[in-house]
Amino acid sequence: MPDKYLIVVGGPTGVGKTKVAIELAQHYHAEIVNADSRQVYKELNIGVGKPTTQQLQSIPHHLIGHVSIHDPYSAGQYAKDAMAVLNTLFTKKKIVILSGGTGLYLKAIMQGLDEFPDVPEEIVKRWTAIWKKEGIESLIQALQKSDPNYLQVVDRDNPMRLIRALSVCEFSGKPFSSFHLNAPIERNFKIIPILLERPRDELYARIDQRVLDMMDQGWMDEARELYPFHSLKSLNTVGYKELFEVLDGKMTVADAIPKIQQSTRNYAKRQLTWWRHQGHWQSFSPLNINAIIDAISKEHGAWSME
Repeated sequence: MPDKYLIVVGGPTGVGKTKVAIELAQHYHAEIVNADSRQVYKELNIGVGKPTTQQLQSIPHHLIGHVSIHDPYSAGQYAKDAMAVLNTLFTKKKIVILSGGTGLYLKAIMQGLDEFPDVPEEIVKRWTAIWKKEGIESLIQALQKSDPNYLQVVDRDNPMRLIRALSVCEFSGKPFSSFHLNAPIERNFKIIPILLERPRDELYARIDQRVLDMMDQGWMDEARELYPFHSLKSLNTVGYKELFEVLDGKMTVADAIPKIQQSTRNYAKRQLTWWRHQGHWQSFSPLNINAIIDAISKEHGAWSME
């Protein structure tokens, strides 16, 4: 039986993962590893809800601002980087916190990544050209025909995920979802998955207010600094792409704000759909930290933090 424990704090965007992860890390004298695919980038700050400077100073965080938007970064590379950090941390800690809302990143650590066929580059390029010419909706419609099951859980605002899935479907003649692992890989630590949830109306209200707060914090200025690189794959993400359209003169800031709020709510809904398909997470209100600690105690039993 492993004597190391990975507490995984998951949940949709805006639910309050950062605060809970820090409270748990303080309680268990642990450190936090990021599992958010946008917070890994150095140049993205306000618009990805990175922990504040004060929060980062209160508890050691890992894989936040880890790579540049100019460098290709995949879930596979994240898995290697995160496992290297975890292996190091577990030499000195009995408990580590993994926190984030990117399902693929969480799955990479908790279960391992699926083995997919190597798709010829010309297929990927062709689907990329379709996206650039016809827009993301054409990819969504194509995936609806090829693999409707995967479409239910994929981030529909992420063209690279859609292109990858369509390319695998075309090359293999099989649904992308058919390549998912049946049995998770073994880890040398016990995983305790904690899912944070709020009532839907409350979550959506928090998301809407969060977008307003980010605008007040200078998100538009951040987008303006990043605009010269707006064609990068890493910047084709909720919020930034709407603000780039403002800078392109295609809409006003007043038009962009409700669009960002709606896109973010849609993303949160897809995240919740992903968790509903998992089935092994314990759900808690982020306001009830004592209930979370009690549940963790039942999982790991008696142990020492020293």
